[in-house]
Amino acid sequence: MTIIADDTELAAYLAKAAGALVLEMRDTSGLVAKELGNAGDQTANQFLIRALAEQRPDDGLLSEESKDTDARLSKSRVWIIDPVDGTREYSEGRSDWAVHVALAIDGAPVIGAVALPALDLVLRTDQPAIIPPAPVKLRMVVSRTRPAPEAVAVAEALGAELIPMGSAGAKAMAVVRGEADIYLHTGGQYEWDSCAPVAVAAAYGLHVSRVDGSPLVYNQRDVYMPDLLICRKEHAAHVLALVQLSAEKN
Repeated sequence: MTIIADDTELAAYLAKAAGALVLEMRDTSGLVAKELGNAGDQTANQFLIRALAEQRPDDGLLSEESKDTDARLSKSRVWIIDPVDGTREYSEGRSDWAVHVALAIDGAPVIGAVALPALDLVLRTDQPAIIPPAPVKLRMVVSRTRPAPEAVAVAEALGAELIPMGSAGAKAMAVVRGEADIYLHTGGQYEWDSCAPVAVAAAYGLHVSRVDGSPLVYNQRDVYMPDLLICRKEHAAHVLALVQLSAEKN
């Protein structure tokens, strides 16, 4: 594989290539359900970690599908990847799953690519587009299996339509693509779930933060991230206030 000097170009290439690999596996392997999901995760992960070891041998790495070590904590540059975000959706033949490839620099999610392989799309930090204006009735993406009570309460207060969707990456990219306006998550995630989506959303000019308004910081020893908000900037203050109000009531 030829060395790709540009970090965003590398992230986009790897996300797209990993997505193509697992799409082909889904179409040709004969595997189904959990067996297919596990195989897709492992195939994409092996491809990504080998490619990053070759392309950026001095950088750190954090992957959902690889054993974590302390080695990355001393690195300024750390690649954070989710080989298949939304394994369940992938294995069910749905389109709302993603491949995440991001580079955090000194904890900030500055470079990233999110592939939506079933839609043949890659959203990346160096190619932002103008997001269409929000409709009168706002739209909030939530988990299709377990919508967070806080998100439902905020949606009700806003009069927003709930749009059930699979993976975190697919939800975030729905906002980036103008198909939704708010992605509020309070059910807990990990760094690989949000690093690439947050990088892309920020590059598109969207608001990204914790639900208390504080920044999202990556490459931490504890990779658990309790919550996040991705939305249009004009809605951020209102949504954050409603989250706080909901927390005080509960």
